[in-house]
Amino acid sequence: MTAPIIPPAGLEQVRSGTHPVRRILRSPFAVASLAWLLLVVVASLAAPLWLPYDPLAQDFSAVKQLPSAAHWLGTDELGRDILSRIFAAGAEALLYSAISAGVAVGVALALALAAAARPVARSIGDRATEIVMAIPAMVVILAVIGAVGTNFALVMAIFGLLVSAGLYRVFLGQARGLQSQAYVEAAGIDGMRQVAISLRHVLPNMLTTVFVQFVLIFAISMMIQAGLAFIGFGPQPPNPSWGGLIQSASKAVYDFPWLMVPPGLVLVLTILSANTLADVVAAGAGEPPRLIALGREAKRRRRTEKAAAAVVAPTDAALVVDGLTVGIEGGPALVTDVSFEVRSGQVLGIVGESGCGKSVTAMSILGLLAPGLAVRDGSVRWNGHELTGLSDQEMLAMRGKQIAYISQEPMRALDPMFSVQSLLVDAIRRLRKVGRADARGVAADLLAQVGIADIDRVLRSYAHQLSGGMAQRVAIALALAGNPRLLIADEPTTALDVTVQAEILSLLRGLVRDTGMAVILVTHDLGVVADICDDVAVMYAGQIVEFGDMAEVLDDAQHPYTMALLAADPHNPAAVRAGRLASIPGQVPAPAAWPSGCRFAARCAFAHDSSHDPQVLRPRVGDAGLVRCDRAAELHAAGADWQSATEGVTA
Repeated sequence: MTAPIIPPAGLEQVRSGTHPVRRILRSPFAVASLAWLLLVVVASLAAPLWLPYDPLAQDFSAVKQLPSAAHWLGTDELGRDILSRIFAAGAEALLYSAISAGVAVGVALALALAAAARPVARSIGDRATEIVMAIPAMVVILAVIGAVGTNFALVMAIFGLLVSAGLYRVFLGQARGLQSQAYVEAAGIDGMRQVAISLRHVLPNMLTTVFVQFVLIFAISMMIQAGLAFIGFGPQPPNPSWGGLIQSASKAVYDFPWLMVPPGLVLVLTILSANTLADVVAAGAGEPPRLIALGREAKRRRRTEKAAAAVVAPTDAALVVDGLTVGIEGGPALVTDVSFEVRSGQVLGIVGESGCGKSVTAMSILGLLAPGLAVRDGSVRWNGHELTGLSDQEMLAMRGKQIAYISQEPMRALDPMFSVQSLLVDAIRRLRKVGRADARGVAADLLAQVGIADIDRVLRSYAHQLSGGMAQRVAIALALAGNPRLLIADEPTTALDVTVQAEILSLLRGLVRDTGMAVILVTHDLGVVADICDDVAVMYAGQIVEFGDMAEVLDDAQHPYTMALLAADPHNPAAVRAGRLASIPGQVPAPAAWPSGCRFAARCAFAHDSSHDPQVLRPRVGDAGLVRCDRAAELHAAGADWQSATEGVTA
């Protein structure tokens, strides 16, 4: 009955009929089910105000009568009005079922959200729920009834607790999937606490599943109540209960079968109606309801100097990475001895093939390594403050406020449950400590800063209503919400077409110029590096193999791997003049297969015996850069050319 969560379609979802409310209204069965449930709930809760007879009053002159004007559903074996007894018992039946479903869903959801965010909590939750699932629920319930009597509120609460173990597995799978979404990671990078991330970004996307499971447990609990009352463990006579009414009717099923029809029909219709609504809500291809309505455009925007300041004066902020080594716990290193420095107003490009360690290096700076990875050695200093070894709580003071992040896929980085205005305003309020009205003004300023003209429309829009380029601009504005001094952009233009890519690069150049922030640009595109970067670090197999001024490195590459990348780059005029793009044979080796010598040797056209010796960074010929190749000077002097060296070689 549950389905994977897909981003909602906002107003289009409502208009097209995929919104849960529209789906219910378009289904005759769902409308009838909703009407019946409302009738039962209202009639049961308001029973003391309208019941035609006292549900306990006996009239021996009207025993076992069929429906009539005096008794709409007839009377029982003691002349009591069946309609009055059914709805007098309805409030307790609904209340106890709601208690059971509420306890089950509440406990399971809290455990699942905690477990999805914390491996330790997941381990504890898994073991605890395994133990609970091994306990026979009905045996426990009967034991509780034997100990405390027919206290149905307590009995059904315990039943809900036992059932929560099964729901925990359902919720955990979905919560873990949502925790891996880029917009959830982006919220962590922006400095949002884990509890807030779970409540703000994970829980809203789970509400369809939560609703469906609540209704299912509600229906099951109602059947459990009726079953217990039928065997004599419910409210004791003469107090009415739906199961008790059915039990009494079973005694007269041969001489007066009508007595079974009203309570049985009410119970069946209530359970079927609840399940029908759950089915209709879950039938929308997994699309959750659009939870946050489009807000009205603010009639007036109040701005203060503190809130409206979209930029701050440049400083000498610097990031210094020294000897960084990151590896798998108990396994090989993924990044080895990486060192570089970035200062205010500078853009550093980190370039290389997939699997070379670029993104791992970037995420190490943010302290957001994947589970199982850890910094083994080295230092990451921001403005003189060591970042390695800081707790998540301590890193919250840095993320979003000092260091921000732009992901590769903006459509995944923006939570589909919230409008652009909601995302920006919440981030600005959290990071700048301003009021909601002031935050709205800053949000508009940020969108203007990233080159968005139709600000009001974009603020009202959801992620699915934005083009790729527009979504990336919004993601950049979101990254700027805390006035960061360092921006880490992980392949921010890879998913965009050439025209939009040029616009985003121009935007980043303007931000660096106007704000003085430092930027680390992770990319595999040397054309992007040439367009925006001041310095470039070429990475291969977890190491920096060449580092230096962008123009110097790209005009005079001295490491064979850099030569190969340039020869294979369609932006390189020399490669175009050669009449073909070169290829690099083989692929980047896995970390466990890295050789002790040159890691590029197996693919290198210039490898020789010395390539098996450990390679260290040494000065580049002619400038202040570095290169990790003991033949760099020799190859430079000989005018080595990758195309010529690889004639006839295929990948």
